[in-house]
Amino acid sequence: MPSSLNKPPTAPTVPPPLLCPSPPQLSSISFQQPVRRILTPADLALFQSSQTHILITSFIGDLNNSVLNLPLSHPAPRPAVVDKLLSVLDAVDAIVDHHPAEDAGGSRFGNAAFRGFYDEVGKRFEDLHEGILEGLEGEAVKKGAMKEIRAYFTEAFGNRTRIDYGSGHELNYLVYLLCLHQLALLEPPTYAPLVLHLFTRYLTLMRKIQTTYYLEPAGSHGVWGLDDYQFLPFLFGSSQLYSHPYLRPKCIHDDEILEQFSKDYIYLSCISFINSIKVTAGLRWHSPMLDDISNARNWAKINSGMITMYEKEVLGKLPIMQHFLFGGLVSAAEGMGEDDGEEEEEEGEGARELVDREGMTHVHSTWGECCGIKVPAAIGARRAGEQASLRKVPRIPFD
Repeated sequence: MPSSLNKPPTAPTVPPPLLCPSPPQLSSISFQQPVRRILTPADLALFQSSQTHILITSFIGDLNNSVLNLPLSHPAPRPAVVDKLLSVLDAVDAIVDHHPAEDAGGSRFGNAAFRGFYDEVGKRFEDLHEGILEGLEGEAVKKGAMKEIRAYFTEAFGNRTRIDYGSGHELNYLVYLLCLHQLALLEPPTYAPLVLHLFTRYLTLMRKIQTTYYLEPAGSHGVWGLDDYQFLPFLFGSSQLYSHPYLRPKCIHDDEILEQFSKDYIYLSCISFINSIKVTAGLRWHSPMLDDISNARNWAKINSGMITMYEKEVLGKLPIMQHFLFGGLVSAAEGMGEDDGEEEEEEGEGARELVDREGMTHVHSTWGECCGIKVPAAIGARRAGEQASLRKVPRIPFD
């Protein structure tokens, strides 16, 4: 391994300007129980042109920019609120240990013990967050805030009924943090530690939960071949490597580089984890999208492509966003969710409405981007010594 590879990248001398709007006045927030409001393609279009869409994408942009060229070992100061949020995830980790997986006779589908874990997370939510929200003035404000952020926090670990997990649940964790921003509890100096410390802790916790309970991917082909469960680690991870002087996108195919640098770069850590689970064939076969992306000219191109892809393939997909919740902190646009009784046809061949395993009507397509198709976890296949089925995924250019 060339010693020059150990040279750290140079961080930008001038940080990019902040994109996310300042938090609203607490007195202007009408707290309410978050509910689904994207029911039709028309609702999705309203969301995509709304201030809330700008709020979410701006927050993602600020988190992304905060870790430009910063390895995980970067000595960024860690504010007390980030330590408190880390303690919450540590407590959730301990809850997993209290609810070991049930004997499912070798099944590779979601383990029913997950529901016990999910329920305890919900029961302990207020106790875990009391110290985080203690700075809010007034019991009514604190109670309203608790109600809203609880909805996003509990669903951030997967769906209780379906025992699955995907980019929509990951989005819930991001919006949970966005709600804390809206409450003025997470300021810009916390952004880099949120990614380098908190989000990476969430990622490792989710790997433990996925491994313990065999959470099914929330869809039949993961995030379009990117990963069965996650998206944002690849976005933030490419920002870390944005202008690295030596590591290039092709390095994901070098086992020695992955071993040496996966502890410092989220993107490389994700590749290593995927390789450890999907041992059949190679990256080209089980993760063709990641293989294609490695041909990009540089990490900057990958990072901008990831942002575009996230807006289109996560925030812009009805099968995902129809499960998203809106309340007072993250509000719905006027007119969203107001069904006029007329059926609107969803884009894409084979799209149809059906009732999911929760008894809720939703739009579903033959691809199965949401919850209509049970898909065994690749982790289960790995443990059983079986081979996961190979899927051909359309190319998305990143060069």
